[in-house]
Amino acid sequence: MKDKLPLIILTGPTAVGKTELSVRLAKEINGEIISADSIQVYRHMDIGSAKVTKEEMQGVRHYLIDELDPDEEFNIYIFKEKAKKYIKEIANRGKVPIIAGGTGFYIQGLLYDIDFTEEENDYSYRSSLEQIAKERGAEYLHKQLEKVDRQSAESIHANNVKRVIRALEYYHLTGQPMSEHNRQQHEKESPYRFLYFVLNMERELLYRRINMRVDLMMEQGLEEEVKELLWMGYNRSLVSMQGIGYKEMFAYLAGECTREEAVEKIKQDTRHFAKRQLTWFRRERDVRWLTYEDYGMNKDLILEHMIRQYKE
Repeated sequence: MKDKLPLIILTGPTAVGKTELSVRLAKEINGEIISADSIQVYRHMDIGSAKVTKEEMQGVRHYLIDELDPDEEFNIYIFKEKAKKYIKEIANRGKVPIIAGGTGFYIQGLLYDIDFTEEENDYSYRSSLEQIAKERGAEYLHKQLEKVDRQSAESIHANNVKRVIRALEYYHLTGQPMSEHNRQQHEKESPYRFLYFVLNMERELLYRRINMRVDLMMEQGLEEEVKELLWMGYNRSLVSMQGIGYKEMFAYLAGECTREEAVEKIKQDTRHFAKRQLTWFRRERDVRWLTYEDYGMNKDLILEHMIRQYKE
């Protein structure tokens, strides 16, 4: 146990306050932060991703922020490779690596070094599934996955066509549901000596915070940010542009809805995303929940609790 690298995870649903607490924790325990966010890794995508600003960093070094252009690929495999490298670098300099962000799939993959079997491919089968998605829609394809792998279907949103196809392709290649493979992988012992904190708060308060954050994003210039991305040559078909906030603004700029409808859709999509995040974290093992109401809504007390747990 002692020879394992230390690792702290601070996660939770969107808009719960991870950024501020992760920076404060890093300053208290001599830590550095690796982002577990699938959009903040991209340059020029600041407002819609609620990216940590230089001021908010308060001098704490952050990784996987502004490392890729929006047309570069970023996925679980790339995240794992880069995060593992950064964890070693941080620990070798005598500092504590902290994973902060809300992409539970990325955190799980890193924490248990899960092998998601990227190496096996059947391109003709994949092409046929992509064609089905285009002709019959994402929901139809998702229902095909439900028939062979209900658990994967429950954890993968129908709109995430890429992951739905990957799960169907895995079943086609191996005859085994991908969820079963992932379950076996998840039973592996973690290579890290870790603390896994999940921040949470009462749902109505969280939803109010989400709505306020979206209004603030619009005030800060989300529409202008998306126009700038278009001007730079990035189009809405890119994986990066499927992020909440971006895809809805692209729809508005394409004349598919009004600005008010786009804003309301961003709020709704973000609330649904937060709900899915919490469902994911509740399924995880070795999680330590930090619910604001249990600490009288006092961030200082939450911080003190995390520091105490780290020092034990």
